[in-house]
Amino acid sequence: MHKLLATTLLAATAFAAHAAEDFPTRTVTLVVPNPPGGLVDTSARIIAEPLASALGKTVVVENKDGGSGNIAYQAVARSKPDGYNLLVSYSAYHVGNPNLTSNLPWAPKDFVPVGLITVSSNVIAVNPDTVNATNLTDFIEEVKQSKGEINYASQGVGSLSHLGTEVFSQLTGAKMTHVPYRGSGAAIKDVLAGNVQVFITTPPSVMGHVQTNKLRALAVTADKRHPMLPDVPTTAEAGLPAYQLESWVGLFAPAGTPQPVIDKLAASVEAAVQQASTQKNAQAAGIEARFEGPDALQARVDKELAYWKRTVEEAGITAE
Repeated sequence: MHKLLATTLLAATAFAAHAAEDFPTRTVTLVVPNPPGGLVDTSARIIAEPLASALGKTVVVENKDGGSGNIAYQAVARSKPDGYNLLVSYSAYHVGNPNLTSNLPWAPKDFVPVGLITVSSNVIAVNPDTVNATNLTDFIEEVKQSKGEINYASQGVGSLSHLGTEVFSQLTGAKMTHVPYRGSGAAIKDVLAGNVQVFITTPPSVMGHVQTNKLRALAVTADKRHPMLPDVPTTAEAGLPAYQLESWVGLFAPAGTPQPVIDKLAASVEAAVQQASTQKNAQAAGIEARFEGPDALQARVDKELAYWKRTVEEAGITAE
């Protein structure tokens, strides 16, 4: 019996190694939990071509948005663990949703990390026609005086623009009304129209509108200024040093994907991220292409799951 078990295990190991050696033999799909535009979709499209070059096979991007990311997460979690369907995971969905919803159709353990691909600070942006403040201190006071009449947009319940703005309110006592949208594109449209006054989001969503003065950037939520928005102060410079907010995007495979396949994918992602063209395209989009391997990405997930659990509980944030 023990000999049979050992033989079976050896056969399975040999099969997995052989599968990884041949991988990939067909198209690899990057499943994006957001609609086109914004940080996650931009990150996927920046990495797709160089990753295809590194793997030697076609890589396609599939937008499967809706359900605060849960539709895409569930689809990838239930897909065959062979490396051909990868989740382009957004930090707030990955570590926020499990702390917001008790009956998620997926769990963080349903995925294994492949590698980090991008990180981004966030921008506190307002409509200059509906918000009088020109700096962060005055904005906080204006929100307080409005008694909840100022609205803020988010990319959806559980997005970092939702959770991060609630943290901002907790730190400052400046309460705003949450208006969730299905992605950054719809949110930006209403902010530009003046229907919603505030949007705390990543640079790709607002950078062009800030540069053309359609939106006013009050601060960047990082410890250094953004290279594409050099005139916008950091939150520390603007008087709120405790408020730091970083978004990240990483690739994950379904749990059970053979380790040799993960190793090959991780090496290919690293090569793709480090390409000069990838770095240049990311910088032009207002984000940073940065690779972290599977172990570092898993440590990041574990740390942030604990952080957002405390934050959600202390702030009383719900999935609404």
